[in-house]
Amino acid sequence: TASKLLGLPIAPNAKHEYGDLEITLEVVESQDEAIDYIHRYGSGHTDAIITENQSSAESFLRRVDSACVFHNASTRFSDGFRFGLGAEVGISTSRIHARGPVGVDGLLTTRWLMRGDAHIVNKDKGIEYLHKSLPCE
Repeated sequence: TASKLLGLPIAPNAKHEYGDLEITLEVVESQDEAIDYIHRYGSGHTDAIITENQSSAESFLRRVDSACVFHNASTRFSDGFRFGLGAEVGISTSRIHARGPVGVDGLLTTRWLMRGDAHIVNKDKGIEYLHKSLPCE
């Protein structure tokens, strides 16, 4: 485990959610094992891979079943406002979240893929978001 290999404290549990700048880290033998671990213990909200291997990154982006899947970028980018959705009013980790009477919009889900180059979130200092509607054909 990562705690033994790297001398790190043991996570409270594999599904622990942090409210701080901390992570749960596990060392695995392969990408398949990593993805299996994510699917077993992850929240389905946001997951990331840090690698220079484009083939590994693309495989990870395709295969991880989370709402937000990032390559070489901070998971802190996972934010409704940063995605241009306006004020974030809730978080859903289910595949379909709508209940009761539902219109067409309630039947749609969104999955976000991000390809970065060691990008991090720095409290949005010096950033101006220009949310623009894009034409859909």
